[in-house]
Amino acid sequence: MKKLLACALGVCVLATTLVACDKPADPVTPDADPVASEDTTGGDETEPAPAGKKGTINLWAFTDEVPKMVDYYVAQNPDFPYDINTVITPTTDGAYQPALDAALAAGGDSAPDIYCAEAAFILKYSKGDGAAWAAPYADLGIDVDAKIKEAAIADYSVEIGTNPDGAVVGLGYQATGGAFIYRRSIAKDTWGTDDPAEISKKIGGGSGSWDQFWTAADELKAKGYGIISGDGDIWHAIENSSDQGWVVDGKLTIDPKREALLDVSKKLKDGKLHNETADWTDAWFADMKGEGAQGIFGFFGPAWLINYTIAPNCGGAAVGEGTYGDWAICESPVGFFWGGTWLLASKNAAADADKAAAVAEIIEWITLDCTESGLQYAWANGTVDWDNDPATPTAKDCVASGTVMSISDGSLDFLGGQNMFDVFVPANANAKGDNLTQYDEKINQFWRDQVREYVAGNKSREDAIKDFKQNVADNLDVVVE
Repeated sequence: MKKLLACALGVCVLATTLVACDKPADPVTPDADPVASEDTTGGDETEPAPAGKKGTINLWAFTDEVPKMVDYYVAQNPDFPYDINTVITPTTDGAYQPALDAALAAGGDSAPDIYCAEAAFILKYSKGDGAAWAAPYADLGIDVDAKIKEAAIADYSVEIGTNPDGAVVGLGYQATGGAFIYRRSIAKDTWGTDDPAEISKKIGGGSGSWDQFWTAADELKAKGYGIISGDGDIWHAIENSSDQGWVVDGKLTIDPKREALLDVSKKLKDGKLHNETADWTDAWFADMKGEGAQGIFGFFGPAWLINYTIAPNCGGAAVGEGTYGDWAICESPVGFFWGGTWLLASKNAAADADKAAAVAEIIEWITLDCTESGLQYAWANGTVDWDNDPATPTAKDCVASGTVMSISDGSLDFLGGQNMFDVFVPANANAKGDNLTQYDEKINQFWRDQVREYVAGNKSREDAIKDFKQNVADNLDVVVE
């Protein structure tokens, strides 16, 4: 998840790009600004390769983030032997996947060679209905096992990008393990300290239990604060720490940890422990500025939530303005991740040895290169100059490579000088990737809709679960009992 361009994103942009957010369409990362579907070469047909080029690599994406990476790489490597033909189709209104599926199925010279999939639907292309199109990285000539080990890629990211035959077909470029992002001033007012190690203890960081979190919520309430903004702020931690996914052996399964969202949401509302906001709304953003009905202590999320959501909505751009600089991060009670984009290559591309080598070169540079000349290092240290404008440096971000983060400076003024990598590297290691299914995007929405109905008093618990099951049965090819 994930924007490499400006740090200031408008609410309307976030509302359409943040897949992993369990909005009407769950974002995976706040990627670059969505644009209308476009073929940057000017048409659906692949243009003849320019003089001196071996051919064309077709790149499909749902934002301009990965295309900007590829353009940057090609600009830095003028001898790269292929022209790049980029097609961008936003995920808005579900447009991206059908277009991508049709192009992959059609094959031929205009078929995607490299394509992107975000957390909301990566399982479809790595393990599910679309997995047959993806080429194992090894078939591109990448020494994938050795490179993954060298780069220290988090297990969850590898698991998600591994096909049913055990071959890696996709890797992300961001690490999206989650932490608890909290207000220093509220911590000091409540407990007399804002030290991340102490606040982690207060909320039960790393305990695998929510008991301390609820104790902390009561203590914050006594001081006039809410612990989180809305129940969406805890959902991703609950969802991604469950033992089972929504579908097991073809049958709908409601893991007890996910079912607990009914009780968690009701407890938060009845106890006035949050501001009852919905994620990606004005009220949610207001809590980041400290302008909600009551001061809100924190949010659960990965690094992209800091850089591309809280920072642009905190009411300032420097320490002392709004809540800028009044934040820190600590370990979450449970391990989880939220968002991300994976890069895949088609079997069509892998069938051509020269093209396969060129595709591998790009994918390795974006996802696996842990040297100082790779994208990972430059992005982790905020030194990528996408627009050739030193006045607009790229924000430091958590990248896929733990090796890179271990040799990089992750300190942020926004976090009061805290090195975010000290928290996020362990968070990435604690995240799970084995409880996702290709149906999650729709099932998550059905579930959260019914939870809201129950908490609002519009339905009984039993009816909410019954209607949830009926929605799944009516809309998905899943056995519901």
